[in-house]
Amino acid sequence: MTNPTAQIEVDALDCVIEHKPILSGVSFRTDEARLGVIGRNGSGKSTLARLMAGLITPSAGSVRVAGVDVARDRKAALGAVGILFQNPDHQIIFPTVAEELAFGLRQQGRAKDVADAEVRTTLDGFGKAHWYDASIQTLSQGQRQLVCLMAILAMRPQVLILDEPFAGLDIPTRMQLSRYLGRSQAVLVHVTHDPQDLAGYDRVLWLDQGQLRHDGPAADVLERFTQEMTRIGGGDDISDLAG
Repeated sequence: MTNPTAQIEVDALDCVIEHKPILSGVSFRTDEARLGVIGRNGSGKSTLARLMAGLITPSAGSVRVAGVDVARDRKAALGAVGILFQNPDHQIIFPTVAEELAFGLRQQGRAKDVADAEVRTTLDGFGKAHWYDASIQTLSQGQRQLVCLMAILAMRPQVLILDEPFAGLDIPTRMQLSRYLGRSQAVLVHVTHDPQDLAGYDRVLWLDQGQLRHDGPAADVLERFTQEMTRIGGGDDISDLAG
């Protein structure tokens, strides 16, 4: 399954933050429906996710999603790409579910009544119509993560970036969110340190110390990554585990 209109093009991408190189010379182009990005903590995965979402500007190079330069055209980027963070509390800014879902739609230019109708349609589609007036504070972490996902999908992005979305969730909640994600028609870019999250994906990029170490079919890259992590974990020096 591919979506040629949602190609991701990353060209010679560098990112330096506070004089520290985070990414160096990262390039790839993809139109796969399910793309994984894997690496140890500190490898630059989350920075790449934010660059692809247009939330930070590269020090050099460019990122285009569905033909949009996401760093330069933020308005167009709202319809091209969405991002789901690890911690929903870093994403949610409104006190009720309806307000949270309406915010992005209003940012895209929907009139208030149109946005409200789309909020209700989205909640109905997830079987959560009764959440319309719910206070965010009454929801569990998994439920908040679902609110974030619904808010993003309501905006109909062509690409959805997942930045460690399952961290801290129990197994049933992970499975439920996985099912919701599986229903999405958006291209998924899943950033994680856990190979199990990427089972069934089409292609995987392995980031290591800010550079692209391997790029290929998911099974091949994940096997190499797992073997390397096992080798490192079998060492005697615990300092070697620092990411």
